[in-house]
Amino acid sequence: MKLAPLALATLTSVSLSLLPSFASAHKAGDFILRTGAATVDPSEDSGSVFVGGSDTGMEVGADSNTQLGLTFTYMLADHWGIGLLAATPFEHTLSLKKSVLGLGDGTLADMKHLPPTVTLQYFFNKPANAFQPYVGAGINYTTFFDEEFSSTRKNQGFSSLDLDDSWGWAAEVGVDYQINDKWVVNGTLWYLDIDTTAEFRFGGSKSKVDVDIDPWVYMLGVGYKF
Repeated sequence: MKLAPLALATLTSVSLSLLPSFASAHKAGDFILRTGAATVDPSEDSGSVFVGGSDTGMEVGADSNTQLGLTFTYMLADHWGIGLLAATPFEHTLSLKKSVLGLGDGTLADMKHLPPTVTLQYFFNKPANAFQPYVGAGINYTTFFDEEFSSTRKNQGFSSLDLDDSWGWAAEVGVDYQINDKWVVNGTLWYLDIDTTAEFRFGGSKSKVDVDIDPWVYMLGVGYKF
């Protein structure tokens, strides 16, 4: 009968040795690189389009886009890290809504943007737990480029499109699931405060519209801890 406890202890030891090791929650000095599919989903909220100083009542919206996302975290302490969101350029189609003057709703222009975001992250760091949840808050800078009206809109008299760069706040929630001490599966959700003014010319008149892009950004990927 005395062999039973010994056999149980031996079996338990062997079983535990076969499980992935989660000996190290994220700790000070760790560098975590993650990559995956990142989707920017704009709120599509804008003010009215002004042409020559007059409110036309027209509005502008933007569609969603998915690109390769990259995130980096450097652990300043066992629970605190600095995070960076980067990606390949996001491409969006701007649409004209509630149009007047016989312009018709639909595609207005195409543009690209990059929204690098820096956050201060807090990791709950539960030792020996595969799930490592975290939250963060920080600053977003978004730069716009390659803005161009569609050929149809150019024929209607639209030209010289330019979107102002944007500074705003950012917030995130995420979780790393540790496959082992080095590899993680990650899911993260950000909210970015991105507000821009689109300036252009229509029929020779200076025109503009304020656009609150304010997107939710979703990313699912894998990561490696150095």
